Amino acid sequence: MKYSFCPVCKKKTPALPEVQSQYYPFCSERCQMVDLGYWLSDGYIIEGVEEPPKHSASEGSET
Repeated sequence: MKYSFCPVCKKKTPALPEVQSQYYPFCSERCQMVDLGYWLSDGYIIEGVEEPPKHSASEGSET
């Protein structure tokens, strides 16, 4: 049987569709809610390319 690990508590959980929990990839509703709370409180950061600030049309045209 294949296993994966809960991203929150690292508990080993079945990875096969016929034996997966309804909370997969989490082991329980608690771990699913902990992860959701982490996303909602900006606990995760997705790095990307930072764009330079955009200037409005009125900026730079002062005469």
